[in-house]
Amino acid sequence: MANSASAKKRIRQTARQTQVNRTRVSAIRSAVRKVEEAITSGDKAAAQAALQAAQPLLARGAQNNVMSRNTASRKLSRLSHRIKGMAA
Repeated sequence: MANSASAKKRIRQTARQTQVNRTRVSAIRSAVRKVEEAITSGDKAAAQAALQAAQPLLARGAQNNVMSRNTASRKLSRLSHRIKGMAA
């Protein structure tokens, strides 16, 4: 257990930041899931709109080190490729 004041403060900071990161990851997963559901339903317009909503969340997640920059880029690329391949 932490004995020094700085160690106790670090524990408080970590707990607070962990909660923020969990919220961000949850929002990202929900946004990506909405895009995937729109793709499977076959609605290209809805899928594009959902991707537009998910894109800034993924970028912000990468910027804030919630997820890797490459992971965010890969997810965006794969989703946009799947949308592009859909029938109009």
